[in-house]
Amino acid sequence: MPGTGPTRSENMEKISDRLLNWASILEPTTRVQAERTASMPFIHPHVALMPDAHLGLGATVGSVIPTDRAIIPAAVGVDIGCGMMAVRTQFTGDDVRGRDLGTLHEQVSRAVPLSAGRYNKELRETAAARVAELRDLPGVAQADGVAHNWPLQLGSLGSGNHFIEVCLDEDDRVWLFLHSGSRGVGNRLASKHIRIAQDRTKAKGVDVPDRDLAYLEEGEPEFDAYVEALHWAQRFAALNREEMMDRLAEQVSRFLTDEVQRAQVVQCHHNYTERETHYGSEVWLSRKGAISARAGQWGLIPGSMGTASYVVVGKGNVESLTSAPHGAGRAFSRTAARKRFSRADLDRRMRGIAWGRSNAFLDEHPDAYKPVDVVMADAADLVEVRHTLRQVVNVKGD
Repeated sequence: MPGTGPTRSENMEKISDRLLNWASILEPTTRVQAERTASMPFIHPHVALMPDAHLGLGATVGSVIPTDRAIIPAAVGVDIGCGMMAVRTQFTGDDVRGRDLGTLHEQVSRAVPLSAGRYNKELRETAAARVAELRDLPGVAQADGVAHNWPLQLGSLGSGNHFIEVCLDEDDRVWLFLHSGSRGVGNRLASKHIRIAQDRTKAKGVDVPDRDLAYLEEGEPEFDAYVEALHWAQRFAALNREEMMDRLAEQVSRFLTDEVQRAQVVQCHHNYTERETHYGSEVWLSRKGAISARAGQWGLIPGSMGTASYVVVGKGNVESLTSAPHGAGRAFSRTAARKRFSRADLDRRMRGIAWGRSNAFLDEHPDAYKPVDVVMADAADLVEVRHTLRQVVNVKGD
C-alpha cells in the first residue's frame, strides 16, 4: 500500500519543503527547472527527484509530481505510458553461446517494425485482439481523431532509447527485455492536450513560470477529456509492449527451436499519471521518467546501450512517493553526444553484443547517460536489486 515502508532516506537531499532530491549528479539547470515545478500552487506535498533526473520539456525527466485537483499534461510527457517489459525464460547462456546472434537480431528486426513512423502493414491475430480491447475503451474516439491508423501502430518499437534486447542475468539465465510506449497516437494525444492546457491557462490569465507547466483543473471538461485520453494511451502502451514481447518470444523460439516458457513476467510504466494516496491525501501522481516502487512491487530499471539493466523490487519509500528511477538518465543531449562520441568507441563498447552497427546510434552511446552504477547507488533507499541483466542482442530503431 502507498505510504508503507521507511519514512527517511539516507540518500535524499532536501532542497526545500516542496522538493526532495535523490540524484547525486544534478545539473544546476535541472535543479532550477525542478524548483519551478515544485513552486506550482497545487503541488502536494512535494516533488521527488529521482537519481536519473535531467532536464526535460517543462518538467524534469526523472521527477515524481503529486498534484491536487489538477494535472500538468507536459509533466506526463508526449510518450504517454512509455515503459518496460521483461520475461525470464527457461533458457541459459549455454543455449545461446556459440550461435550466430546476428541472425536473431535480423529475425527480430523483421518481426517488429522499428523506428519512428514505421508501423505494421496488416494486423496479426494477436494484435487484432488487443485492438478490439482498445476499441471498447473510453478515449478511442479521441485516438481515431488524431491518428486513424493507430491499430497498425500496435506492436511497433519507435526510435531514440527504445529497444528490444535478449539478456543474461547473474545466474546465466536468458531474459527478453524491451522498452517502448504509446507510439505516434500517444504523442498526438499528448500534444493536443498540452496545447489545450496552454490555451486554457492563458485564457484564464494565469502566469506560469514555464508555458509547459500549463495545467488542467478538475471540474472542467478539458480535464476529463485529458484523463480519458491518458488512460486510453497508457493501456495502448502496455498492450504494445505485450504484442512486441509475443513477437520477440516467437523469434527466440524459432532461433533456439524450442518454445519460450515465461518463468517470470515484469511490466511497468515510467511516463504516466494515476490516482494515488500519499501522506493521507488522494492526489494525481505523475511519474515523468520514474517507476512505481511500492513495498514488494517488481520493477525494471534499464541502463544505457551496452551497460547493465536491473530487475528490482520496491521498498515503499514514503518520501520518494513510493517511486524509483526509470533508467540511467541522459548526461548529454543527442546533438552533443553525436559531436562527442566516435563510432569506433561505440563499436568497442558494444563488443560481444549483436546490434545494429550504425552511426544512427551514436546519440545512444553509454557515456551519453549518467553512470548507471551511480544511479543505482543513489536508489538504494528506493529499491532492492534482484537481478542484473547484460544484453547479448540489442535491437533499436534509428
